[in-house]
Amino acid sequence: MNDDEMVARIRELYESNDMAAFAKAQYEMAAEDMVNEFPQSGERFRGRDNIAAMNQSYSGNAGTTPKATLRRILKPGEAWVIESTIDYGDGTPVSGISIIENGPDGKVIRQTDYFANPFEAPAWRSKYAERKEPVGAR
Repeated sequence: MNDDEMVARIRELYESNDMAAFAKAQYEMAAEDMVNEFPQSGERFRGRDNIAAMNQSYSGNAGTTPKATLRRILKPGEAWVIESTIDYGDGTPVSGISIIENGPDGKVIRQTDYFANPFEAPAWRSKYAERKEPVGAR
């Protein structure tokens, strides 16, 4: 699948608002040994099958089914993605993601930043996850 086909597939999945179809597509696109990390809760999920099982367990264990809204897609080569941990002086490690886009001349034309506090991992996910120290934990 080339980049344009991938963008079309992602848009189709989000527009359908069908989380089962989304999960199936995610599974099909994942490597068998995929690793999915949740830095804020200190969880690492290994293996496509384990990750799929965890995602399928969400609604029954969390009491809700997540809903996703597509904001935009950046194709490879269009942005830098930078992960960081920020301490604003109160000792709480805040995870940060910066998406930095460059124009044709190589200068930054857009930067989007996301920030989130650490959170406790829910007990129901423990059978799928390896425990690790949450990012920035002291």
